[in-house]
Amino acid sequence: MNVCCVYAGKGRDDAALAEICKSFAQGLASQGHSVDVFNMYVDQDRKLSYYDYIIVGTTAKTAFGGTIPDIVRTFLSRAGQVSGKRCLAFVTKAGLRSQKTLSLLMKVMEGEGMYLKLSEVIKKPATALAIGKRLNVERNL
Repeated sequence: MNVCCVYAGKGRDDAALAEICKSFAQGLASQGHSVDVFNMYVDQDRKLSYYDYIIVGTTAKTAFGGTIPDIVRTFLSRAGQVSGKRCLAFVTKAGLRSQKTLSLLMKVMEGEGMYLKLSEVIKKPATALAIGKRLNVERNL
């Protein structure tokens, strides 16, 4: 299966969030899946129609949570045909109200017609690796 992991942190370079995405990719690759990782700030015109499963990750813009970077909405609206795509939403555990930030990300993704299979608040790359190793991305036939 073709899987992509797209992420956007508070700024253009968010090393912690990039590491979590790479851990997801490593876990999924261990299952034999082809995984690509994209930074939403750098790969703004990337089309996601090709992928069978999409992982979207972000972090809260403020310490109090509840908001996500504006690039997430923009990127997903320009990402091609994502309606009906199975996906996972995650936010990093940073600041207060991470669950509220996750809810907002899920709302944005569902607004694009994406089909959420799982959502998580993740603190460490090891957690992302473990989830990637057990994540079922196969098509439901």
